[in-house]
Amino acid sequence: MSWCFSCFKHDPSKDPLNTALVISRYEEEDRMVRRKRQEEDEKIEIERVKEESLKLAKQEEEKRRLEESKEQGKRIQVDDDQLAKTTSKDKGQINHSKDVVEEDVNPPPSIDGKSEIGDGTSVNPRCLCCFHCHRPFVMHEILKKGKFHIDCYKEYYRNRNCYVCQQKIPVNAEGIRKFSEHPFWKEKYCPIHDEDGTAKCCSCERLEPRGTNYVMLGDFRWLCIECMGSAVMDTNEVQPLHFEIREFFEGLFLKVDKEFALLLVEKQALNKAEEEEKIDYHRAAVTRGLCMSEEQIVPSIIKGPRMGPDNQLITDIVTESQRVSGFEVTGILIIYGLPRLLTGYILAHEMMHAWLRLNGYKNLKLELEEGLCQALGLRWLESQTFASTDAAAAVASSSSSSSSTAPPAAITSKKSDDWSIFEKKLVEFCMNQIKEDDSPVYGLGFKQVYEMMVSNNYNIKDTLKDIVSASNATPDSTV
Repeated sequence: MSWCFSCFKHDPSKDPLNTALVISRYEEEDRMVRRKRQEEDEKIEIERVKEESLKLAKQEEEKRRLEESKEQGKRIQVDDDQLAKTTSKDKGQINHSKDVVEEDVNPPPSIDGKSEIGDGTSVNPRCLCCFHCHRPFVMHEILKKGKFHIDCYKEYYRNRNCYVCQQKIPVNAEGIRKFSEHPFWKEKYCPIHDEDGTAKCCSCERLEPRGTNYVMLGDFRWLCIECMGSAVMDTNEVQPLHFEIREFFEGLFLKVDKEFALLLVEKQALNKAEEEEKIDYHRAAVTRGLCMSEEQIVPSIIKGPRMGPDNQLITDIVTESQRVSGFEVTGILIIYGLPRLLTGYILAHEMMHAWLRLNGYKNLKLELEEGLCQALGLRWLESQTFASTDAAAAVASSSSSSSSTAPPAAITSKKSDDWSIFEKKLVEFCMNQIKEDDSPVYGLGFKQVYEMMVSNNYNIKDTLKDIVSASNATPDSTV
């Protein structure tokens, strides 16, 4: 019997190899679908965590700002006597708090990018904010371990050293590192340096780092080398600044017609003149400027100290007694040895006092008058941030309109573009002193007047009308 194999057809469905290939293909497609779905779920989860972390960071930032505003002006570990000595305004240094900050000696590690959170691990949004800057991490850092941005981690440990003694800030018995910090310069230092006799610049308020030499002036004030570089030392040196301030006032339609003496004096002479003027509302302050209305004999500095070799100060001060008298304003006194920017701000403040007296404004509320003078000092400082050409254009623009609402600027003897890095920082410091002062007369007075100026579109004459109305006063003359 013979068989015909050609009569039998092969059934591929029963082929084990093909069956395995089909199953494998179906499994691969299923795995791809599940992987894609898993990736989409992970992406949604990451976006959700990121949104929660940003929301939490925003809430914490708002909370931090609220706490800072409540704590502003306070200073920890300083007694009341020391607080009174360091309080100031245009007539004294503003009391900036040196907050004592606590930090954990063993903080969490930095983000090193060496490990990732495994699949399915939940992430607390609080873990996604930097321990140092309190801001959320960027997208690619979300799945990394740690508590710091890398740059913040370096900054955190760099600031463990004291700015003054260059040593590590010590740890107390509780394992907490406490340090003081200037609110503007942000320099961290051991709290003991506030009390151990470390020299403090009478201009910029910075403490003297070890290895540097601050200069002691003849009236026992300290001056750092940077502030010494632009210090105005005697009456002759201040006269160009005097003319500049008068031009600045004229550009604001506040021309001071009367001529009177502007003298640079030592601290003792300024304090004596203040007593004779019968000014008693800022006894706790360090007086730095005074607008006089009483006839007095004042020892003016006609030759100030000079820097000698090796940054040694030659303190051969020559004084000359001068009688100031004649008008409602008999003269302006300013303490010598301050940088040009700070001297100019004080002069602008006192010049506003002079303008008010010469124009019959004698019964204004104390805090409103001082606040207005602070506002003029601030506007002069702001004008110094212009380059000379920009300042001249701003003055011309302001002079072409009687509204005097344009930002003021005076033609300066030095372009701001030519300033050193420190001078640019110093003008910011001086403006910050005015804005952040919380003293009852100068600080709160400035804030009240500044609100009036904003509501009057920075028109000084209209602001003055509001001040007169709030003071229930009437000027003796029409301006």
